[in-house]
Amino acid sequence: MTAVAGIALTGVLASCAGPQDGDAEGGAGGKPAKGGKLLVLNTEPQVNFDPARLYTSGGGNVPSLVFRTLTTRKRADGEEGTKVVPDLATGLGRPSENAKVWTYKLKKGLTYEDGSPITSADIKYGVERSFAAELSGGAPYMRDWLVGGADYQGPFAKKGPKTLDSIETPDKRTVVFRLKKPVGDFPYVATQTQFAPVPKKKEKGAKYEKHPLSSGPYKVVRNENDGERLQLARNPHWSAKNDPHRHDYPDSIEVRSGLDPAVINQRLSTSSGDDAKAITTDTNLGPAELAKLGKDGNDAELKKRVGVGHFGYTNYLAFNPKVKPFDKKEVREAISYAIGRRSVVNAVGGTSLAEPATTFLPNQKALGYTPYDHFPAGKNGDPDKAREVLKKAGYGKGLAVTLTHSTDDSAAIGSKVATAVQQSLKKAGITVKLRGLERNAYDEKRQDAGDTPGFFLSQWGADWPAGYPFLAPIYDGRQIVKDGSNFNHAQLDDEKINKKFDAISGDTDLKAAARRWGALDREIGERALSVPLFHPVYQRLVGKDVKNVVISDWTGVLDISQVAVK
Repeated sequence: MTAVAGIALTGVLASCAGPQDGDAEGGAGGKPAKGGKLLVLNTEPQVNFDPARLYTSGGGNVPSLVFRTLTTRKRADGEEGTKVVPDLATGLGRPSENAKVWTYKLKKGLTYEDGSPITSADIKYGVERSFAAELSGGAPYMRDWLVGGADYQGPFAKKGPKTLDSIETPDKRTVVFRLKKPVGDFPYVATQTQFAPVPKKKEKGAKYEKHPLSSGPYKVVRNENDGERLQLARNPHWSAKNDPHRHDYPDSIEVRSGLDPAVINQRLSTSSGDDAKAITTDTNLGPAELAKLGKDGNDAELKKRVGVGHFGYTNYLAFNPKVKPFDKKEVREAISYAIGRRSVVNAVGGTSLAEPATTFLPNQKALGYTPYDHFPAGKNGDPDKAREVLKKAGYGKGLAVTLTHSTDDSAAIGSKVATAVQQSLKKAGITVKLRGLERNAYDEKRQDAGDTPGFFLSQWGADWPAGYPFLAPIYDGRQIVKDGSNFNHAQLDDEKINKKFDAISGDTDLKAAARRWGALDREIGERALSVPLFHPVYQRLVGKDVKNVVISDWTGVLDISQVAVK
């Protein structure tokens, strides 16, 4: 995630319910063709448009128009879109030495927007520059996994090595990565934008984001106000023959950010002028649009323009067992039994925007989803069972606790969800005092290993569709961060569990590994270290002249690289 708490919110198995290529003309159907300008209306600016500083290959899908990587996600709907496929490389990588060494061969004829060739040295340099302090913000995996990565400070450092010997380039088309431990998920990791090529001679440090050299179907023409407004045009040296995954249907693409969600939905709904050819990658439907689509809604034209997506994301109640009374497992179990998920789901917009969860892993095969419900609460909670378990814990007369949350009402970790939790627990004799913090203060508090609250709302999403990035940051004891952003809220550090993370993460059979991740999720779930609440769902409008809507379970949002306009 992630710190992907920045990437977005969704999670389950299904995909675009909107019209697809081949539907009748109008709405999002119709045969895609080249031409026109695509407009992207977003809330969050596309900041740090530098491959070293972007956290994932998602980024609202905009970066993947400019930055190709060694591998990429398959551009297909639903579950099929969780597969990893070759991009700049000829394959998914060849593992050796028990998956501690990964070798990639680049395709022939790869070029940048200026026609110059892409080489293995550019891949190596692209990864190396992501270690530089002035280009921080990207995913941390290479720092943790590459031999020598922990001490490497990047190519600009005044002291220490300028290059990483653990990334080898024996020839212009071959790049080799030497890791400290087996990593079966490396083909997924190689989709991260840190694996986009950057030629050393074009280096401009922090200014590189203004005009990064494109290897994808579009190039940056203008970048204003740190990504608030981006203009992209076709890359004349991009080859569809060398890139079967992306398309360059629109003549140009303009991204406008910093807009109010209600304004975005109103503009997409009305679809007048340029807005008819507009999409959003970060704004869910609002109450007004949902009302038109609900049971009593009769806006058939609007329904045709809604894409539904799912992405590996879970919203949950987190415990810090080092804080009383949450040190008692029975107290955590009682809260699990008492939770009424129906009221929580209603608090975030109803079943159209959230699906109740009893497992930490979302319902996706790629993640290893294995059904379980260790503390059955039904839709509305089981207060009688909760009271029974509380009594065993020594709280027969009830219990008072504090729930920390964000004051951002629009967030799934905000006061609306907190209030729903409060009301559920009250039925079981648990009095909940709500403690709301401004969003930044809330994030700092819940991610502070030395001062984590005992009971709070949290959320997590996977950097790629597999069990490791979903479970390890939350439950691997070696990922507890004492002096930075810690996501292992329960501070679980169990040697047996840690060894299972190592054993599964080294499995290069991704399907077999997924089954093992599901079993581990079930095992950890018995400890009642969290209470899964729901997996969010994306419902996104597109303009009336947008074609070829493709939404995968990898990102959960419309894939811009497939979009055409009428």
